[in-house]
Amino acid sequence: MRRTLQGIFNHAVAMIASLIMFIPVYLVIVNSLKTKAEASSMGVELPAVPQWQNFAIVIERGKLVTAFGNSLLYAVAATAIGVTLAALAAYVLSRNRTPFNRFIYFFIIMGIAMPTNFVTLTRVMQWVHLINTQFGIIVLYAAAQIPFNVFLIYAFVETLPRELDEAAIIDGCSPFRLFFYVVFPLLTPVLVTAGVLNLLGIWNEFLLPLYYLNRSTYWPMTLAVYNFFGQYQADWSLVSADVLLTILPVIVIYLLAQRFLLSGMVAGAVKG
Repeated sequence: MRRTLQGIFNHAVAMIASLIMFIPVYLVIVNSLKTKAEASSMGVELPAVPQWQNFAIVIERGKLVTAFGNSLLYAVAATAIGVTLAALAAYVLSRNRTPFNRFIYFFIIMGIAMPTNFVTLTRVMQWVHLINTQFGIIVLYAAAQIPFNVFLIYAFVETLPRELDEAAIIDGCSPFRLFFYVVFPLLTPVLVTAGVLNLLGIWNEFLLPLYYLNRSTYWPMTLAVYNFFGQYQADWSLVSADVLLTILPVIVIYLLAQRFLLSGMVAGAVKG
């Protein structure tokens, strides 16, 4: 009986939390289909007649096609670079447990909690001539994700038997072949988990492109929304449509990858 009541309570809390999280999304959806007058109060009522043309107007005026391409480029490229480099680092640090490597590991994962010094970072970006470039923002995104990726992958690497490494070395594998042909495929669950989390985080990132991308043709979706809001803040129907088109890819990616996220976390927990 006690276990049943505990289960009911947990489900009730989860439902309330889900409802609270869904309310802002619902407001954005219904108001994106209203006229300017109807959306002025950002009410919860449904639109009298759905205004589907709001999305076409937003795509044209907000230059969302270019912004979507930029966000996709940044998210995919930075995720691929960040996850691959983090996997290499985590494998080396986990397999070679020297005091120096332990120091390097803790030094890297300190980046999860340490704030970014934008003054110093700006000077570095200027020195290497990467400010206001697409390659520069990809490097920043990838570097920002590495501490968390190393932390996540490091624990998973520890669960892999060392006998696999020894057998591959006996068969004549070079270090890179050992990693990419033997170890890397076994990391698939945690790599998918890290990759999806990186994609979502990079897609929603606002500060880095705000500081380091001045050309509007390089702006991702987040900056496009920010600029659009500044121009059309009096028309909440268009602003809501713009926000909806920005968050829609994130929602789709999460829904499609949800089972991979869960399987990756469960695999790590079981092996650990």
